[in-house]
Amino acid sequence: MREKRRLTKWLYWFMLGVAIIAVYKLLDNLGPITNFLTGLLNILMPFVVGLLIAYLFYIPCRALERRYKKIKFLSKRARGLSIITVYIIAILIIVLALTFVVPNIAKSIADFVANFGTYYNNTLESIQNLPEDSFWKSDTVMNIIQSFNQIDLKEYLNIEKLMQYAQGAISAVSGIFRVFVAFIVSVYLLSERSQILKFLKRLSGAIFPKETYEMVSKYFNKSNEVFFSYIAGQVLDAIIVGILTSIAMSILGVRYAVLLGFTIGLFNLIPYFGAIIAVAIAIIVTLFTGGFGQALIMAIVVIILQQIDANIINPKIIGNSLSISPLLVIFAVTVGGAYFGVLGMFLSVPICTVVKLLIEEYIEYKTKRAEN
Repeated sequence: MREKRRLTKWLYWFMLGVAIIAVYKLLDNLGPITNFLTGLLNILMPFVVGLLIAYLFYIPCRALERRYKKIKFLSKRARGLSIITVYIIAILIIVLALTFVVPNIAKSIADFVANFGTYYNNTLESIQNLPEDSFWKSDTVMNIIQSFNQIDLKEYLNIEKLMQYAQGAISAVSGIFRVFVAFIVSVYLLSERSQILKFLKRLSGAIFPKETYEMVSKYFNKSNEVFFSYIAGQVLDAIIVGILTSIAMSILGVRYAVLLGFTIGLFNLIPYFGAIIAVAIAIIVTLFTGGFGQALIMAIVVIILQQIDANIINPKIIGNSLSISPLLVIFAVTVGGAYFGVLGMFLSVPICTVVKLLIEEYIEYKTKRAEN
C-alpha cells in the first residue's frame, strides 16, 4: 500500500515537472508559435469573415424566411429567397453609402481641417464680444478653448492617412479569392444552418453525458439569442440614430450634418459612454462652426433624439434580452474598454449579460438543491 502511495506521489511530481518544462519551452518559443498562429489566422480569415457575415445576417434572414413561408407558392423556396433578399439589400446599402455618405464625410473632414483656424478665430472673437462677467469668459472655459488650438488636426484627421487606414483595413479581405470564399461561406452557413446545428448537437450529444449536453445546449441557445439580439439590434439602432440625427442637423442648418450624424450613430454602438462622447464632439464642432446659439439648439435637439432612442427605439429593437442594471452595463463597458479597446466596449455588454444569466441559473440551482 505504501509502495503504491509512493509511486502515485512520484508520478504526480514527475507529471508536474513535465508540465512546468512544457510551459517554459512554450513560452521560450513564443515567437515561432505566434507567427504560426498569425499565419493560420490569415489563411482562415475568409472563413472568419464569412462566419461574421452569416452571424449578422441570420436574424433578418430568419424573419424574412418566416414571412415567405406564409406565402404558399414561395414557401418551398423561403430560405433561398430570404438569403437573396438580405444580400441584395446589403449590397444596395453599401452602394448607397459609397456613393453618397462616404464622399460627403470625407469632404466634410477635409473642409473642417482646412478651415479650423478660421472657426477657432471666429469663436474667440465672439467670446471677446461677450460681457466680462460671462461664463464663457471664465479662465476654465478659455483654457479649454485655447487647448483646441494646440491640437494638430491635420495629424489626426489627415485624409491621406485616413484613406491609407481604410485601404489597409480593406486589403485584409480585398483579394478576389478571399472575398469570394467569404461570400460562399456566409451563404452556405445561412442556407445549411439547420443541418450544421443538427450535426453540432449530435456531436455534443456523443461527447457529453445527457445532463451536461442538455445544459450546454440550453446555455448555448440563450447566449446566441442574447448576442443575436444585441449585435443586430445595436447596428440597426446606430443606423436609425445616425440617419435621424443627420436629418435633424440638416434642417437646423448645422454644418457637417452628415459627418456629425454618422459620428453619433457610430458612437451609439457603445452603451452610455458612446452617446455622451458623440454629443460632446458634435456640440464642440457646432460651437466652432455655427456659434453658441446653433450649438445650444443642436444640443437640445440631439439630446431629445437620444432620449427617444433610449426609451422607445432601442427597447423596441433589442427588447428585454439585455435586462441588466445600468451600473452593471457601465462596469462592463469600462472593463471591456480597458482591456480590449472599442471592440471590448461593444461586446462587453452581451458577455456580461450571459455571465449574469449563468450566475443566476447557478444560484437558482443551488437554492433548489438546498431546499430538497
